Amino acid sequence: MSYFKNSLAIKEQFLIETRATLYMTLVTALIAGILGLAIGVALVVTGKGGILENKKIYSVLDKLVNITRSIPFVIIIALVASFTRFLVGTTIGPTAAIVPLVCGTVPFFSRQVENSLVEVDKGIIEAARSMGDSPLQIIFGVYLREGLAGLVRVSQLTLISLVGLTAMAGAVGSGGLGNLAVSQGFNRFQNDVTLVSTMIILVIVFVIQYIGNVIIKRIIH
Repeated sequence: MSYFKNSLAIKEQFLIETRATLYMTLVTALIAGILGLAIGVALVVTGKGGILENKKIYSVLDKLVNITRSIPFVIIIALVASFTRFLVGTTIGPTAAIVPLVCGTVPFFSRQVENSLVEVDKGIIEAARSMGDSPLQIIFGVYLREGLAGLVRVSQLTLISLVGLTAMAGAVGSGGLGNLAVSQGFNRFQNDVTLVSTMIILVIVFVIQYIGNVIIKRIIH
């Protein structure tokens, strides 16, 4: 236990930073989930052969997603710093980190949603159209219903990626376990603090993976 003496001395700090990581992850997941799902569905329905095919809208959304996905997350933090300060009043802390986290997560999740929904059986979509279902009915009754298992998979993947982004944001002052691992562990040569921070992050990832797998099994069966 002597190896973990530094970690034991800051047990309360671990709790605070774990809560901060969960807060950033969950709030970002909620906001980015709604926006990403909407954009992903829009990409599917306006794409080639979609129920609302529109080349101009699809082209704009497609290029926007591609461009924003290509920007490294650390640079996104810098790019939206002024906007973050305008919305939150600061660029430091967990709440401030949510702005760049959303900006970094939405394009990734949008593309994952699109890739998932394009796999929905075209025969079912055509059957719904032939029965006179409206576009909204097809989106909610066919795309989202038939593609639910795939959506859970990509949501699981996005959440795991998001946990990694919160750690990266922590390294530049957002708080959370990433901040603790760098500022307290790496900078002060307290390797046990870095190790424990990493272990907690891994536990969070494993929990997300487990819950996602359980949900997918229930949907499939």
